[in-house]
Amino acid sequence: MRTETVKISDKNRNTRTIRDAVERAGKILRGGGLVAFPTETVYGLGGDALNPESARKIYAAKGRPSDNPLIVHICRWEDLAPLVKEIPETAERLGKAFWPGPLTMILKKSDMVPKETTGGLSTVAVRMPSDRTALSLIRAAGGYVAAPSANISGRPSPTLAKYVEEDLSGRVEMILDGGQACIGLESTIIDLTEETPMILRPGYITEEMLSGILGKVETDKGIMPESSGIAPKAPGMKYRHYAPKADLTIVSGEEEAVVRRINELLMKAEEKGLRSGVIATDATVGRYQATLIKSAGNRQKEEDAARELYRILREFDEEKADVIYSEAFDESGIGQAVMNRLLKAAGHHIEEV
Repeated sequence: MRTETVKISDKNRNTRTIRDAVERAGKILRGGGLVAFPTETVYGLGGDALNPESARKIYAAKGRPSDNPLIVHICRWEDLAPLVKEIPETAERLGKAFWPGPLTMILKKSDMVPKETTGGLSTVAVRMPSDRTALSLIRAAGGYVAAPSANISGRPSPTLAKYVEEDLSGRVEMILDGGQACIGLESTIIDLTEETPMILRPGYITEEMLSGILGKVETDKGIMPESSGIAPKAPGMKYRHYAPKADLTIVSGEEEAVVRRINELLMKAEEKGLRSGVIATDATVGRYQATLIKSAGNRQKEEDAARELYRILREFDEEKADVIYSEAFDESGIGQAVMNRLLKAAGHHIEEV
């Protein structure tokens, strides 16, 4: 299969060429094919959410376990009702506050949604992205696009189209290249079928933001760092994700102790002839003796680390790192999502110092 890549920017998105390309992409999806596209979180691998065969193609292209549900993307609020048995008041309040945006809501599905899309579950995960290209594509595709992240299962999610090409070229008909994703981590997932709304995956929309709208909100203990032995409720969160090819270790503690311990580990790596990498911050990037050193940004701005994390992990793969050591990040706000992804990428290998 030949994969076509179309670059879309603010300068050209309203041209006839780009409008025609998006319409062609929508036609591909309506015909049961696959299209990768940008969202504000990460790139998605899209198929027709109402076509069981499209879901099977998505699982095959990613090498994704078929019990890992796909998120259905919509472009209008009124398109939610046909997908679900009912829209609870909690969903209406969250939709008003956070849609379009990086929030996925889990609701009881209607018969309209095939079990292949929901991983066999009686619930459906739905979100409305804010990215303009994504919304245009969903509209062109008929309104319902199932889309996990556009990468080989287990690898870091792509925040740039070149990483989609690296993983999926020859497996999808088209890639819409919209530049770098502005958030960089997958959407927050909240289950609204529970008596108390429960966060199943942390993201840019934080527990504090959600509780500000709904009142009491719980977070699944299975996704918390201190509860790595507890099985997460979301099927997809039980799998190893976001992993670079190199072994990754997180070091947590006070800054001086962390820098000292990582440098000790780097010396051991050097003695073994290993190519080493470090994920640091702007304040510490000059304090390590490693083959490759990358800053995740300002430690006081955890959104920097969210935006840069997957790109950094992909670059370490490109530069053939053998081992990677990362500083830990504050687990408040979006930092919780950053640590959730880092821990899964590291297989929960963390040292406390």
